[in-house]
Amino acid sequence: MSVTPPESVIGSLVRKRIEELLREGKRLDGRELTQFREIKIDSSVIDTAEGSAQATLGGTIVLVGIKTETGEPFPDTPDQGVLTVNAELVPIASPSFESGPPNEEAIELARIVDRGLRESNAVGLKKLCLVPGKLVYVIFVDIYVLNHDGNLIDASTLAALSALMNARLPVYAVEKDGTAQRESGYTELEIQDLPISVTAAKIGDSLLFDPSLDEERAMDARITMTFDSEGDIRATQKGSRGAFTIEEIKGFALAAKDKAEKIRAHLRGLIE
Repeated sequence: MSVTPPESVIGSLVRKRIEELLREGKRLDGRELTQFREIKIDSSVIDTAEGSAQATLGGTIVLVGIKTETGEPFPDTPDQGVLTVNAELVPIASPSFESGPPNEEAIELARIVDRGLRESNAVGLKKLCLVPGKLVYVIFVDIYVLNHDGNLIDASTLAALSALMNARLPVYAVEKDGTAQRESGYTELEIQDLPISVTAAKIGDSLLFDPSLDEERAMDARITMTFDSEGDIRATQKGSRGAFTIEEIKGFALAAKDKAEKIRAHLRGLIE
């Protein structure tokens, strides 16, 4: 005789309750289907970093630190700086997180944030070139999840973008012989665009924006789209085993574009 684990029983009960509420157009926490939880941004929270920010999305808390160095460019982009995103799921953030090398979830999180920043040209990589083919700025974006209550992707994107917005670069003078000499002081990192990601969970036939942890545990599938300031889709990621119809994707894209514009305006207000 098999015994169903308590976690599975609890998960089934939560999903049942979520589905009951969705039939009435409601969510567990009382939000509308496309409503995000409260967004809070604290900038320049790490004194030793070249840029930093902490984003709070409901109960989810993500800290991002920016580190800048100089190094060689990639061979196929000799005139561009380097942007690299890493994510760490800190064990204190969730009982499901373990210490050690990044797992698939951390790698996926870093790649989604990286793709949104890179494809929207949020940071002008060509402007980070000091000596073509020899010396460029290398920007490290390090994501640390401090508390996991759902929707790590959007929280991490907001934290990463906010950290980049207050990042600074050490000043270098390029000599005639093609060498670069470090000078005193710093200059601000120029941000060219403000990409905003919007994530939704599919439960049954409903799409829930900014899913909470309980909603993520009950979801059939997940979708994320990142929009640039012009409203164009720059990155898309589908997660979990379920599927979306073409009409669902189209509907989500339209609603997510509008949501991204509102979040971007809200972010500007928080930062400025």
